Amino acid sequence: MTVSAAIVGPGHIGTDLLAKLRRSEQVEVRWVVGVDPASDGLAAAARLGVQTSAEGVEWLLAQTELPDLVFEATSASAHARHAPLYAAAGITAVDLTPAAVGPLVCPSVNGSDLADATNVNLITCGGQATVPVVHAVSRVAPVDYAEIVASIASRSAGPGTRANIDEFTQTTARALESVGGAARGKAIIVLNPVEPPMVMRDTVYCSVPVGSSDDDVSASIHAMVAEVQTYVPGYRLRADPQFDDVDTPQGPRTRVTTLLEVAGAGDHLPPWAGNLDIMTAAAARVGELLAARTVRSHA
Repeated sequence: MTVSAAIVGPGHIGTDLLAKLRRSEQVEVRWVVGVDPASDGLAAAARLGVQTSAEGVEWLLAQTELPDLVFEATSASAHARHAPLYAAAGITAVDLTPAAVGPLVCPSVNGSDLADATNVNLITCGGQATVPVVHAVSRVAPVDYAEIVASIASRSAGPGTRANIDEFTQTTARALESVGGAARGKAIIVLNPVEPPMVMRDTVYCSVPVGSSDDDVSASIHAMVAEVQTYVPGYRLRADPQFDDVDTPQGPRTRVTTLLEVAGAGDHLPPWAGNLDIMTAAAARVGELLAARTVRSHA
């Protein structure tokens, strides 16, 4: 049994997500919706036999049959407008923008806590890459502060990403705390113009009490990386986690430093756009988890 789905936003992210979901045995994408009749993404979806429209969300909601799921790959402001419409229509929404409407979800951390969710938010690309590591540390040692630096290729940051930079830092920092388990979080993003484009790289700093077990923390991080790799194969550690004791205004702490790299699967986006690939891979995983929930409810 499959559940039906629509993708709103036929840009590069929406098109890459369509490629991933066409491999799913639980989710069937039947509609792709945009607002530009000349959209390459709409044309590509139509060639695959998917029903398309450039008349926006209003067109989708006017159809006789509505989707079970909608994946929104537009902008934070657009999703804020659309979310009440999806809710009124009884459609569960998976939000790929940093709108932060509804619970923040990272599938490897809290993907099993979607029982009553009707509108879930996938945080940001930086959040999907780094929140798992912060959670991996916090489940074996209390993290009083987490800071992440996400470096992505400038060419992978389109107009939507650049318009949402403030939301990126705010939503990612919030997720480090509410999903990752840090008492306090901070997020920084760097758009690197280097050519050829670099793959996404992330640095994660976690502050833990001196005396915390290095072996337990390291083992927890390695286990979490393996979990993320089940749906993002290009997600990997660049080195083993590093530990050093430092003096801070709050007293002595051990700083755990984790270096990550995310390469894309190359479905529609180039492999160096791992920051976009991890979002579409996470969206596909969350869609399948929600589909399983729907199937169980109908059993």
